[in-house]
Amino acid sequence: MRKKIVAGNWKMNTLPTEGASLAKEIVEKFDTKDVDLIIAPPFTHIGAISKVLINSQVKLSAQNMAKEDFGAFTGEISGEMLKSLDVEYVIIGHSERRSYYEETNSILFAKIRKALSVGLIPIYCVGENLEERESGNYFNVIKNQLEDGVFGLSKEDFSKLVIAYEPVWAIGTGRTASPVQAQEVHAFIRKMVGDKYELSTSENLSILYGGSCKPSNAKELFSKEDIDGGLIGGAALNANDFVEIAKSF
Repeated sequence: MRKKIVAGNWKMNTLPTEGASLAKEIVEKFDTKDVDLIIAPPFTHIGAISKVLINSQVKLSAQNMAKEDFGAFTGEISGEMLKSLDVEYVIIGHSERRSYYEETNSILFAKIRKALSVGLIPIYCVGENLEERESGNYFNVIKNQLEDGVFGLSKEDFSKLVIAYEPVWAIGTGRTASPVQAQEVHAFIRKMVGDKYELSTSENLSILYGGSCKPSNAKELFSKEDIDGGLIGGAALNANDFVEIAKSF
């Protein structure tokens, strides 16, 4: 049975003390045993927040990582550094990394392999922009992101991933893919995985929806057969909203 997951991407928000307080509030409010709740704060917060999460059900993620182990890479953070701070997950390929920092599928594949090599669980993001959605080309976009970004992995390594579908046109815009639109893409991803690997691999893969998911629409989204949770942006910065989303299954 695949995991139900709600992951909160804080992006470049909160100061370290604010982040620690928010994490503490989330820990205090969250008591849903059958959902994996994950928070991804800025790098500057991870050390303090890892201490807040000790003995809690809430898991810790990073928002990004380097594809290298160590060396002269100013400003980068390695997977080993993250592991040393009890980070379990890492978001790779978020649309903002792809668009603002020109991270290609080949770069992301290298990051995923590095993350897996140090024992981190990648949350690999795929999704189309507005032009690609309106042109009807979105299936090809996602197909390429899967084939070039993760399908070079062995079945064993692929089975450790979480996939997040994030329609870029619905991130921070207030627009949301309808549950039918989201389910259509999630089902497409699951079928591609089954065709590439095998049915059991696709059936055990958790696929999250990321795109203006909030308490008011989470229940309907999560009721769809192939939607296993959410990668949450703005709503993850409010403890009540974030925990309510996790209770929407």
